[in-house]
Amino acid sequence: MPLSDADVQKQIKHMMAFIDQEANEKAEEIDAKAEEEFNIEKGRLVQQQRVKIMEIYERKEKQVELQKKIQNSNLLNQARLKILKAREDHLKNLHDEARSRLVQITTNQAKYKELLQGLIAQALFQLVETEVVIICRQQDVNLVKEVSQYALSQYRDVVKKDVKITVESENFLPSDCAGGVIVTTNKGKIKVVNSLEERLELVKGQMLPELREMMFGHNPNRKFFD
Repeated sequence: MPLSDADVQKQIKHMMAFIDQEANEKAEEIDAKAEEEFNIEKGRLVQQQRVKIMEIYERKEKQVELQKKIQNSNLLNQARLKILKAREDHLKNLHDEARSRLVQITTNQAKYKELLQGLIAQALFQLVETEVVIICRQQDVNLVKEVSQYALSQYRDVVKKDVKITVESENFLPSDCAGGVIVTTNKGKIKVVNSLEERLELVKGQMLPELREMMFGHNPNRKFFD
């Protein structure tokens, strides 16, 4: 029997309902898959950015740590330099004080005569020449002439040779010099500087390591002692 219009309409509605249901289910499946893929991609991107942020943080942390080390090293070096400068200033003050006291040596005439004799004799033994010229302070000329003979006697007793000694009468050591002599030969080309200032510098150079240890203690970084 042919279908009535009502049956046709009913079947059409049934088919449309089925299609709608299929469409809705398909749409829900697509939405669920899209949500899943979105969450996966979002998680991947979040993890990727987290890793980047952590890498950036680690780099900055290393930079900060490096800057701290550099700053600490600079501060430590500055502190060491200040300590070294303070030590050098102290040694300089000690040297300046010793130099200022040199002039007191000449106030004791007997001791100064003995010192001059020793300085002249030492120069004669170093030069071992037949003729020498002694340069001294103008105020010491007569004293040097006197003690040079005793120094010459010491030299003769040991070397068994004579030396012609001339005391300079026109060229003198500076008036503010603490004292001592310069003994020259061969027209001044060879000389022994035995002024008190020079002797102080010599002693300073020899005793400097010992003075440092006495005042500042043993230096653990020192490798050479000769």
